[in-house]
Amino acid sequence: MSLRIIATGGTFDKHYDEIAGQLGFGASHLPQVIARARITADVVLEELPLLDSLEMQDADRQRVLVSCRSATQRGIVIVHGTDTMQLTAQVLGQAALASTVVLTGAMIPYEIANSDALFNFGFACGVAQVLPPGVYVAMNGQVFAWNKVAKNRSAGVFEQV
Repeated sequence: MSLRIIATGGTFDKHYDEIAGQLGFGASHLPQVIARARITADVVLEELPLLDSLEMQDADRQRVLVSCRSATQRGIVIVHGTDTMQLTAQVLGQAALASTVVLTGAMIPYEIANSDALFNFGFACGVAQVLPPGVYVAMNGQVFAWNKVAKNRSAGVFEQV
């Protein structure tokens, strides 16, 4: 099986600028993450403009949908910011795609110690290969249907609704 990985940004892909003391975007971490995860499935990486999900607009979500529709792979993993992940999942879920689409992200950037990024990515890649077609959110060892998930901001986790 092959997987399409779509990078959209989010905390997962942020870099720490020690001079400015801020997080921002540079090159995606995903080539390194894919190598480090040692995924044996064929992987195609597609990098869309890297954005904080709070800055995502409808046009950005439509670009993600177009990427999913044009993918030849049955399994698709989208690395996305957690703040509006469920909004993008809703757009994709309502499109009734024939693929298995799994959105994931991180609460702590990949390059920061104790990040959840690598685990969430590997978990999402695994479940994207075994779940039936549909749209899912995979975070912190749990999988949620696109229309039954919300981010609990105070606890920093995703929960079923």
